[in-house]
Amino acid sequence: MSKVEQTKYASSNPNWHSINWYKVLRKVRKLQIRIVKAEQESKHRKVKSLQRLLTSSFSSKALAVRRVTENRGKSTSGVDGKIWGTPESKAKAIQSLRLKGYKPKPLKRVYLIKPNGKKRPLGIPTMKDRAIQSLFKIALEPIAETRGDFNSYGFRPERSTQDAIEQCFKVLSHTYSVQWLLEGDISGCFDNISHDWLLENIPMDKKILSKWLKCGFVYKNNLFSTKAGTPQGGIISPILANMTLDGLEKELKSIFKVPYKQAKAQINLIRYADDFIVTGSSKEILTEKVLLVIKDFLKKRGLELSEEKTKISHISDGANFLGVNIRKYNNKLIIKPSKENIKTFLAKVRKLIKINCMNTQKDLIVMLNPIIRGWCNFHRNNVSSKVFKYIDTEIFKALWNWCKRRHNNKSLYWIKDKYFKTIENNNWIFADGESILIKASSIKIIRHTKIKGNANPYAKEWEIYFEKRQKDNMLNNVIKTNKLKNILMSQGFKCVICKHLITENNLWDLHHIVKKVEGGSNNISNLVILHTNCHRQVHSQNLEVVKPCS
Repeated sequence: MSKVEQTKYASSNPNWHSINWYKVLRKVRKLQIRIVKAEQESKHRKVKSLQRLLTSSFSSKALAVRRVTENRGKSTSGVDGKIWGTPESKAKAIQSLRLKGYKPKPLKRVYLIKPNGKKRPLGIPTMKDRAIQSLFKIALEPIAETRGDFNSYGFRPERSTQDAIEQCFKVLSHTYSVQWLLEGDISGCFDNISHDWLLENIPMDKKILSKWLKCGFVYKNNLFSTKAGTPQGGIISPILANMTLDGLEKELKSIFKVPYKQAKAQINLIRYADDFIVTGSSKEILTEKVLLVIKDFLKKRGLELSEEKTKISHISDGANFLGVNIRKYNNKLIIKPSKENIKTFLAKVRKLIKINCMNTQKDLIVMLNPIIRGWCNFHRNNVSSKVFKYIDTEIFKALWNWCKRRHNNKSLYWIKDKYFKTIENNNWIFADGESILIKASSIKIIRHTKIKGNANPYAKEWEIYFEKRQKDNMLNNVIKTNKLKNILMSQGFKCVICKHLITENNLWDLHHIVKKVEGGSNNISNLVILHTNCHRQVHSQNLEVVKPCS
């Protein structure tokens, strides 16, 4: 939008749903592409001017508000107790995102209990602070993706844990692959990053960044100052942490660069956020050389390795990384769910079954299915068939005990007939009518296709590549029924309203072209998939939706 249009919008303050999201997303995308191009050409002044243009534009502000009001934390308030839950409050929020005189409020401090019993501090900004962080994230992320290490996978768009695990397979599965692994973990990464280093090296408005880093936090009605670190819970914090650690892979490669024929001694870094694995040809190289380089790299940034979690092991002994166990058996690499991960998952399922002893069978199935499906989908790309069968057995035992506790005066045959049905020659399906408990062993094992290391989602030359990956991901991992797949394919994987791709990271809804109360059917011809925000826009303005020709 032009400045005239922005002024017109500010004065008239229209309904949130009147915003043209197609134009908003397109304008933001064009500026991000220009930032990437300028960064690749090392035109740093142009990068700064484009960042200023992006953070001051109406489109970026509207998108920033949309993102913080549609994510999982949309109902969580900061110290001011405010949330933006209505279209009117969202429209007003866009106008409130002024940078002149901006002063962030302290974070609301809460603590999460980690699996080992320790507490993880979480800082929750106010909605306005989150929106402004999201605004600067829009301008900073294209630079971070251009500068990022090829084998860094955590908290980055279009990258996942499965990409990191697949990279481990790539560098360790061959007969000539190196045999030693350094498992690294940074002690309190988010809490200890040097503020001085961030202010000197992060390419964004230094005054705004300094205000975020020094805003402090409130805990039990007491205000505390922050002298180091970037708070977990802030929208921009993962990017700051990633940019702090970017460069480690390049430094290791430059120091330990070897000729192609001596590739057996190659050093490989695979990092996911602050967890990483480094491969090496011998224990001595990792201990006496690689470890020293990493410690020196981290020290400059105010960080240090966790002595408790950092260890060196041989591939035949295995290593745990991102919930999987990586180990060679008779010179064959097997990646499967780790014992600790399986134990944690089963403990969660057993606890859920136990505390819901008074709930109906249908309610229990509704609670269990997303947990089982989510865990299995995470491990479906690994060697997990035997583990899935074991999971089914353990869940069955827990459910059988649940059934017996409810009817301790009934026979086992009666209990079996009440709770377990026969479906496709299987007599032990836990089901109640149409509610059927999913079996882990029913999840198909599918090999994951790793993202290319130099792929940049904000570079124009990679657009087609990422569109194909997003479409494949929707069909293979997100959309479960053939009916929804056919609807999505008939739309070309795009929302009918805003014309942008429907991806895993976007919330989406199923819309009836002719409402059911007006006689509309559930046939494919009467259904379209829309982004959640676009769906609200259709109903608030009574827009007519036309199904695209397939």
